[in-house]
Amino acid sequence: MKTKKIILFASGSGSNVENIANYFKLRKDVTICCVLTNKSDAKVIERCNRLEINALFFNRQAFSKSDFILNMLQSLEPDLIILAGFLWKVPEAITLAFPNKIINIHPALLPKYGGKGMYGMHVHNAVKEHKETETGITIHYVNAHYDEGAIIKQAKATVLPNDSAEDIASKVHQLEYEYFPKVIDEILLKQ
Repeated sequence: MKTKKIILFASGSGSNVENIANYFKLRKDVTICCVLTNKSDAKVIERCNRLEINALFFNRQAFSKSDFILNMLQSLEPDLIILAGFLWKVPEAITLAFPNKIINIHPALLPKYGGKGMYGMHVHNAVKEHKETETGITIHYVNAHYDEGAIIKQAKATVLPNDSAEDIASKVHQLEYEYFPKVIDEILLKQ
C-alpha cells in the first residue's frame, strides 16, 4: 500500500495541525511530510517540535514572489495540501500545479463571512453582530480566490441569542476538530 503524503500550512497556534497529526499518528498509510508557516513566531512551530514533525518558516518572497515554495511542494509530491488556519492567499501558480489537491477549512458557512480579512474572531464577531441563528465550518478546495473553491463539506452549529463571540468560536472549533481529519481521510481514500 502506497503511503499518502500530506503537507499542512498554518499561521497560528496549530491546534488543527495537532488534531490532524493525532488522528493519523498510528496510521502507516498516511504521513505528514512537513508543516509550513508564514510566521517565524507561530505557536504551531512549538507544537511541531513536540510532535516531531518537520516545520519550516517561509516569507512572502519565497511564497508568492518566487517559485521556491512551489518547487519544494512539487519535489515532495504530496497527495494533499491542507490549509489549517493559514491566512495568506495561495498563489495561482500553486493552485494550478495542484488542482483539487489543496483544501482549506473556513470557520463559517460559506459563502457567508468569507473573503479577505475574514478569519478567526473576525468571523465569529460578524456572526454575532448579524444575529445569525447558526454557524459552522466549510471544508473546500482552494482556487485562486479567497474562500471560493468547491465545497467539500459543511457542518453546522446552533447560535443561541446569548452566545458570545467566544462561545461561537468554541462551537466552531469543536466542529473543526471533529470533521477536518475525517474529511482529509475520506479524500485520501478516494485518490
